[in-house]
Amino acid sequence: MTYTAPTRDLLFSTVHLADLEGVAALPGNADATADLVEAILREAAKIGEEILAPINRSGDINGVKLVDGQVQTAAGWKEAYATFIEGGWNGLPFSPDRGGQGLPWLVATAIQEIWHASNMAFSLCTLLTQGAIKAIELHGSDQQKDTFMNNMISGIWSGTMNLTEADAGSDLAAVKTRAIADGDHYLISGQKIFITYGDHDLTENIIHLVLARLPDAPAGVKGISLFIVPKFLPDENGKWTVRNDIETISLEHKLGIHGSPTATLAYGSGKYRSDKNQKKTGAIGYLVGQENHGMSYMFTMMNVARLAVGIEGNGVADRAYQQSVRFANERVQGTAIENPKGARVTIVNHPDIKRMLMLQKCRIEALRSLGLVLGASFDKSLKHPDQEVRTFNQAMVEILTPIAKGYMTEMGLENVSIALQVHGGMGFIEQTGVAQHYRDQRITPIYEGTNGIQALDLVGRKLLRDQGDMARAVIEHIGKEMETVHHTTLSSMRAQVTEGLNAVEQSMNTILKMASGDTAGVDMKQAAAIADPYLRLWGTVMCGWQLAKAASVAMDFIDLDDGGDPFYRAKIETAKFYFAYEMPKVAYHQAVIKQSANCIANLDTAIFETLQ
Repeated sequence: MTYTAPTRDLLFSTVHLADLEGVAALPGNADATADLVEAILREAAKIGEEILAPINRSGDINGVKLVDGQVQTAAGWKEAYATFIEGGWNGLPFSPDRGGQGLPWLVATAIQEIWHASNMAFSLCTLLTQGAIKAIELHGSDQQKDTFMNNMISGIWSGTMNLTEADAGSDLAAVKTRAIADGDHYLISGQKIFITYGDHDLTENIIHLVLARLPDAPAGVKGISLFIVPKFLPDENGKWTVRNDIETISLEHKLGIHGSPTATLAYGSGKYRSDKNQKKTGAIGYLVGQENHGMSYMFTMMNVARLAVGIEGNGVADRAYQQSVRFANERVQGTAIENPKGARVTIVNHPDIKRMLMLQKCRIEALRSLGLVLGASFDKSLKHPDQEVRTFNQAMVEILTPIAKGYMTEMGLENVSIALQVHGGMGFIEQTGVAQHYRDQRITPIYEGTNGIQALDLVGRKLLRDQGDMARAVIEHIGKEMETVHHTTLSSMRAQVTEGLNAVEQSMNTILKMASGDTAGVDMKQAAAIADPYLRLWGTVMCGWQLAKAASVAMDFIDLDDGGDPFYRAKIETAKFYFAYEMPKVAYHQAVIKQSANCIANLDTAIFETLQ
């Protein structure tokens, strides 16, 4: 159950694959040198390995409790959280003017993997707080920023995202929570479900960001507004001690992440009214930005969270991979295939175990760097002095976000399943610990927009919106980067990525024709039907892009040190495996995109009602 933070690989990917030098050249980022990033990674590793990882298992076993309307976290969590915020870890990417560390999102993204891998359930609190801070920072009033941001950045207060309702899961157009103007604030009434860290005992206050409708709001998503609704309100002396009318009705009993409270919250139930005789009901909330613009504001928070969930999926997979490597090196079973009469060997010597370990390793390293590239693009889209560069990097953010959330969590879940398989029957037993990672990981393809929604976003909002111009810019950028993979021994990798990019573009053109109706008898429904394999195609090619670059950098270092460092040798072997085992899936995904749209889109749903 121990965890070792992959500090060297995180630093390698940050510096050599995600362009730390370019990010450090942005205004305000001059301190983000490789030496500083390495020091920060090592300090974060200590927190992850020594503070968060040891309570991961106890949090899973003991879970959280709702006692007299207050959620209690597992033993040791309050102390761990106090240590976490004392170190300033909650405010890494935020302005020093607000108490943050002022580091690039690239660096914060690298550190996030350590939090998620060491203790996914714990890290969800900080994940959502960071997203809430970003939403207030970009869309809140100056007064709201002054009131809420400093305490949230320090971690004294936490933040949540309140979207989902019983009749409005992913369909936020169906949101029914109401907001009625009442002087300088609004009264919020309704019920929200599945609210991660909706209540807990780690912070002094919880700042809920709540989607709700005004009485005269238009129907659908165009009629949703965003409100800040604190758990505690200020008293006459300005101390935040007055309980707002928010009731924690229940906590969900979940498959995994037991240490993380998932709450059902009632706004305006009347339980915490300061005046029991008052006629008006509702929790006091404050409008963010303009009325009826809540969905666009919430997307700021959601996109920060989607990157974080992708990192989360890969981080948990890395921890499970580490356990499977240890087990494979310790578990003695069978004899070597080439010497069946010889002594028994550890299972790491068996070809199929090597296959499973290597499959995890190549995916984890590729996806790690892909997430960091997204973090760097986020920095450049915000701070680069050249408008053209900012525009391109915003395109990278737009394209990469659904891929990072969708593909990283799908592959992460597959990897954890493989890690469990390496353990054999021992993996199915809770005591070995790998089963917890599988249970925890299973939520990542679901929340923050299911992966089906991510695929639809990639096709509908990112591809069709500009007829593929943004996607073509990203394809062209990757193609140019592959020209830097100059070693002749890597020419096959370069060629395969180029072929993969062609497959992405050809598939994009197929989808554009479908959606535009240029091909007889097809429409947007067919494009939606093959959105998932299209996202997987992008993910497969982008991982190849990152591993080919990693192998090229490793070759440069090997030329310098005469191959003395096994870290770089491993980079090349890992890339070779990926291109032999995973890149052939490009042809598969392209074939599915060409062939399966009609049989899915036009399938009669009555087939699912037939009882055999």
